[in-house]
Amino acid sequence: MLAALDLFREMDHFRRDLNQFLRNAEPGNLLAPVAGWPAANMKETQDGLVLELQVPGINPEELDISVKQGSLTVTGERTLEEAENRTWHRRERGFGKFSRTFELPAEVDTDKVSAAFKDGILRVKLPKAETAKPKRIEISMA
Repeated sequence: MLAALDLFREMDHFRRDLNQFLRNAEPGNLLAPVAGWPAANMKETQDGLVLELQVPGINPEELDISVKQGSLTVTGERTLEEAENRTWHRRERGFGKFSRTFELPAEVDTDKVSAAFKDGILRVKLPKAETAKPKRIEISMA
């Protein structure tokens, strides 16, 4: 039974990733072929979660972050720099709108979520809700 539940969870993650990929597949959007762009790391500490997103070349004021029902969504857009009389010899950095949604592995205190931007990295701190933190239970002598 446990193996079937694990398989169901993996299929659900795959479905979410595929849906996100297809949402980004708009005409002219060069980010669509890059599943999981922008690149992200998420780590968990005793006190909360930290999400780091690589978003170089994007104005942090153009990013939107929201937390809702156990997930965090970051949306934004990298605009294409246009100039006349330019010949591209290599163009690997994508442009266009993006949206990444991350399932949160723990309940967070949404009132205390904070975000900072430095050197092209967006760092979102998500403190755990008190109910999600481990609680030590004292054992009484009967």
